[in-house]
Amino acid sequence: MKNTLLAFLLLLLLLSAGALRAQNPIIKDVFTADPAPLVYRDTLFLYTGHDTASVQETNYKMPDWRIYSTTDMVNWKSYGTRLSVKTFAWATGDAYAAQCVYHNGKFYWFVATFHKKDDNSQGGSAIGVAVSDRPTGPFKDAIGKALIVNEMTKDQPQSWDDIDPTIFVDDDKQVYMYWGNGSCRWVKLKDNMTELASPITVLKPKNYIEGPWVYKRKKLYYLVYASAGTKPEMIEYCTAPSATGPWTYRGIIQENVPNSFTTHPGIVDYKGKSYFFYHNGSLPTGGSYRRSICVDYLHYNKDGTIQPIVQTTEGVKAVR
Repeated sequence: MKNTLLAFLLLLLLLSAGALRAQNPIIKDVFTADPAPLVYRDTLFLYTGHDTASVQETNYKMPDWRIYSTTDMVNWKSYGTRLSVKTFAWATGDAYAAQCVYHNGKFYWFVATFHKKDDNSQGGSAIGVAVSDRPTGPFKDAIGKALIVNEMTKDQPQSWDDIDPTIFVDDDKQVYMYWGNGSCRWVKLKDNMTELASPITVLKPKNYIEGPWVYKRKKLYYLVYASAGTKPEMIEYCTAPSATGPWTYRGIIQENVPNSFTTHPGIVDYKGKSYFFYHNGSLPTGGSYRRSICVDYLHYNKDGTIQPIVQTTEGVKAVR
């Protein structure tokens, strides 16, 4: 009897240890998607979408965007909802992928949603920008209108193609925005972050579908994106010698994720390590419309190419 009790206690201990190691998904109390990390001073802030569809629903229901932060990559502080579609008087519909960046002393949160039918647009997807003096808000509509509307991009026939903005500030402080479903578009932004500074250019990386993420490491520029080579989505990427290309296709870095036909990259360096954020549907009752954000390590080869992402339930270790 004593041996049986000891064995049972040991099993409970092992199960508890396993649960503690199972960090992914990193947010477990609500469903989150489309991760966008930002390092500001000593803190990593994570800007996310918010899935609220029921188990039975078969489409997205995303009313707002949320913010989290960490200083050790293990313990996450929630700031709750910090921005919603209702912030933008011109907007309607869902709160799709977004990214917040720091520039000239302010925080600019570029978002994808949909435009009301009015004198400025016949509807369809649109990109707006909110601004704040602090990384956690409060945020307000920076210009009172959409930065990109569906009428400005004609290379795709559908009305939902202007989504998933990512912002990159180059070493010379020139700001670029990339976005798009079906094709990838890019444009230069003025230093005020709220006006276009160039014509819109369209590019079509191999297998590109949506969710671009652009950054620079050493002398290489990276364009990482969700691919349409297969369904569910995977993550593939290109590199270039400049923010405008020419882009060279480099391959797949993340295979399909559990229980979700979409995935979405967010890449950042923090306290000496590189991290790859993404979402899957692995929480209980989760799925393609009830997603959850995870994080794993990202490693580079000597030539700057990215090693395949190893998806884990353990996640990453704590840093000081």
